[in-house]
Amino acid sequence: MNRLASFFRAFRTLAAASTVLAAAACTTPAPEGDSAAVNDPIEPFNRYIFEVNRFGDEFFLKPVAVIYRGTVPSVARDSVSNAVANLRLPWTATNDVLQGEMGRAGRAAARFALNSTFGFLGLFDMAKDVGLPHHDEDFGQTLGVWGIPGDPYLVLPLFGPSSPRDTVGLVADNFLDPVTVVAKGGIGGSGNAFTYGRTAASVVSGRERTLEALAELERGADFYAAVRSAYRQRRAAEIRNTVSTGSTVAPRLGAD
Repeated sequence: MNRLASFFRAFRTLAAASTVLAAAACTTPAPEGDSAAVNDPIEPFNRYIFEVNRFGDEFFLKPVAVIYRGTVPSVARDSVSNAVANLRLPWTATNDVLQGEMGRAGRAAARFALNSTFGFLGLFDMAKDVGLPHHDEDFGQTLGVWGIPGDPYLVLPLFGPSSPRDTVGLVADNFLDPVTVVAKGGIGGSGNAFTYGRTAASVVSGRERTLEALAELERGADFYAAVRSAYRQRRAAEIRNTVSTGSTVAPRLGAD
């Protein structure tokens, strides 16, 4: 069991980099100008970690995502993505409350209740059909709403694009997500089949759904700079709640 737990921790952290990059790929990068040097003071080190993460994605997660797409029907893939996104909703609602967005919190809670029952544990997005579109929140966004700055830019080993603020948020996301806490039997509990399965489904589904978007970003002259720009733009938009999302998203990862 210890070996299994270690494998899933390694799988989750390796996949996190590609999941974050894929989310950033949904934003069109804009020229950063001189601000890039100010906001990325350790760029040489960040670039090195970026290439290590990219190697792991290219030779492990991306092939898995391609195989997943080629062997699993699109209807089934959509259901997996819906279910994973649905499991994030209690944490989304929690962060909405922390941000003072009570209306959004209510809609997230209503989505979770409706999709978890009439949507067969979230496999089908029934809430969208009644005017409750999906949105996602995390603790890094909450810290941003509270006024914590998102600089300097930081590339984490395995986890990818981040900042000191979003690194703290990532830790909170992994330990305080209500579904994860309940599944583990408390904060800091051991992983189990449910949490391992959730992690695997989350990272593979998220990477598969953004294969084209990330490939398009990679075609630019400077992949690292494009990801940096896209990531920062997307995080700013998420904090302002101006990111438009559908019923399925590339979800952030919960802890095992």
